[in-house]
Amino acid sequence: MAEQKASTSIEAVESGLAAQGYIASRQIATAVYLSQQIEKPILVEGPAGVGKTELAKAIAAWRGMKMIRLQCYEGLDEAKALYEWKYAKQLLYTQILKDKLGEVLGGAQTLHDALNQLHDFGDVFFSKEFVEPRPLLQALEQPGGCVLLIDEIDKSDAEFESLLLEILSDFQVTIPELGTVAAITPPTVILTSNSERDLGDALKRRCLHLHIGFPEQRLEERIVESRVSGISQALRRQMVGFIHEIRSLDLKKLPSVSETIDWARVLVLLQASELDTDIVKDTLNVLLKYEADIEAATPQVTTFIAKAARSNVFG
Repeated sequence: MAEQKASTSIEAVESGLAAQGYIASRQIATAVYLSQQIEKPILVEGPAGVGKTELAKAIAAWRGMKMIRLQCYEGLDEAKALYEWKYAKQLLYTQILKDKLGEVLGGAQTLHDALNQLHDFGDVFFSKEFVEPRPLLQALEQPGGCVLLIDEIDKSDAEFESLLLEILSDFQVTIPELGTVAAITPPTVILTSNSERDLGDALKRRCLHLHIGFPEQRLEERIVESRVSGISQALRRQMVGFIHEIRSLDLKKLPSVSETIDWARVLVLLQASELDTDIVKDTLNVLLKYEADIEAATPQVTTFIAKAARSNVFG
């Protein structure tokens, strides 16, 4: 595994993430720096597509660490998130024990002696070798640490949050049959939420809070520059200005940074040198995902192109 890189300053975090193609704002870099220094998880909230999941990937790549991802969904429980027993292996072991029962009970003179000898084998069925670790337990068992991404925590049930509290506060988990399993090296934990439901106060208290919204124009231009090659500065500035105008509309889903990057790649593919009404209308479905939003934005295309062009000239 590559040598892990410590973030000695906020600036080091910014440059380290930038080297992985993630252009972080000062607020994001500060949260990552503090999280590492005080060993506290980060709860990252914001609309879909603004780079919450990509932040965890960039941290892992920059620090040379394995990333373990737990994708949350309704009904997620400890069997899928933490651990479950290897039932097939337990059944096989039971069959072997049954076949060798005479050898196991050899020398037992009474029923009491036989039960005592069988009792010695009982705990073997619930030992570590019969545990199938899931993402949370896998993260605690990484000898060199890892980045644990708990993605879209707001999609899980409220009860699932209780399962996370011990892990988030002490980097350990208690398994009734095995006892407490503590992290060899505390993982870097990133939780993401699209705010589909309110999260509990107990979970929030255990995390640093970071909100990633839509970036301001210059930062978004830098993001496009780092992720899309072959696009001119003038077109980059014009298209980002146009998108910021689109975001001023009352739409069902505003275009996110991921749509900005996709649109930039489309414009490069179509060899556009600047925005015009035809190319924007032809590719508006790359930015907007609902027909009602496209219909609402289409009458404003010419006006928004003109505004973006003026900001390009005077920006």
